[in-house]
Amino acid sequence: MDKKITNQLKEKYDQIGQDVETHLEGLLYSKPINYWDYIQTDALLNLQVPRTVLPDEMVFIMYHQINELLFKMILGEIRQVAEKDKVDTRLFTSKLMRISRYFDMLTSSFNIMREGMDVNQYNKFRTTLTPASGFQSAQYRKIEFASTELINLIDKRFRNTINRNSSYENAFEHLYWQAAGKDYKTGKKTYLLEVFEEKYKEEFIRFTRFYNKNNLWTKFKSLPKEARDDKALIEAMRHYDYTVNIKWVMAHYNTANHYLNIGGKTAEATGGSEWVKYMHPKYQKRIFFPELWTKEELENWGTNV
Repeated sequence: MDKKITNQLKEKYDQIGQDVETHLEGLLYSKPINYWDYIQTDALLNLQVPRTVLPDEMVFIMYHQINELLFKMILGEIRQVAEKDKVDTRLFTSKLMRISRYFDMLTSSFNIMREGMDVNQYNKFRTTLTPASGFQSAQYRKIEFASTELINLIDKRFRNTINRNSSYENAFEHLYWQAAGKDYKTGKKTYLLEVFEEKYKEEFIRFTRFYNKNNLWTKFKSLPKEARDDKALIEAMRHYDYTVNIKWVMAHYNTANHYLNIGGKTAEATGGSEWVKYMHPKYQKRIFFPELWTKEELENWGTNV
């Protein structure tokens, strides 16, 4: 074995108080890696558990599982920016474009849902999914928290009344997606929202404590002026913002409309949410990086799609 490699291995294991020879001896008994063990193919292919005998339900399940894997990839890219003390424009731009490509893939893949399931089958098996909803994707909520400041995720109706120094608890109660699960006249929450918060609320608040000062928007604003004026970086920021909050959202909206707007009558979502006003960007105006858009662009957000 090359002496340089041996020394590097020894140095590596010395740093964590381990004996390199013990680890090398272990290699004598380890099995060579193969594709199916590395990818965990058998486990992956057995994660689909349909609730009906309708074959297109499998399309629905696997599609959403693929989405969650892509969400995990996106969070991994954002974390690399968030955890770095000093971020240069090259790294920032590179990560943003990676994330945007993941969302481009998510956007185009909605055709799988829109054209890949029989409408009659969908409207039969969807009744067995109540009260579950894609609204309950915790990873997507984390992507939003990690992308921008909480004030930009507040329900548009309350955005001007919420103090930026408001407690996480108070801000959480006024996030835009609460509108999908709460009657603001009575304050009553749907079962959909109650169980979602029961499982994830504390985790979300812990998550936002870190990303409050380490989200993509705050990281961008902390860059030197020269970096903030970098055209490639600004374009990457705008591309990501538009891709997530208009293109992807509208692809999702149009797919939902394809299955839920039948005969001119809009069906209720499985979780009971008012999905039209929750999803369409023109109502909530979800914008991660508002200062990178003109006044006219902000006013017309989501109206020309």
